[in-house]
Amino acid sequence: MFGGNHISHVLLVAFLTFLVNIPFGYWRAKLKPLSKEWFLAVHLPVPLIVIFRLLFGVHLNIPTFVVFVISFFAGQRVGVFLNRFIERKLGSSSKNIFADLMRLKG
Repeated sequence: MFGGNHISHVLLVAFLTFLVNIPFGYWRAKLKPLSKEWFLAVHLPVPLIVIFRLLFGVHLNIPTFVVFVISFFAGQRVGVFLNRFIERKLGSSSKNIFADLMRLKG
């Protein structure tokens, strides 16, 4: 199914793709759609994901591409969800998930 790619490497890169995109989705939730900053929030994780693929020797083919795209957008959506959740809990949220988590904890 994944060609010459080792399934554990594909799943690891997919998981890392998901995790990396959570803070970017969190940031994106506070931005005007299609603004320059919004495009950065969507596209800045891409080079990091390419580095993950290269480090783990995962080549792109149709199945891996689909898995990575789903992981990418799932991480972005979870980030948006967390921003809205924290905003409800704290009354406001920032663009920084880490700062807001510290506020939520404290």
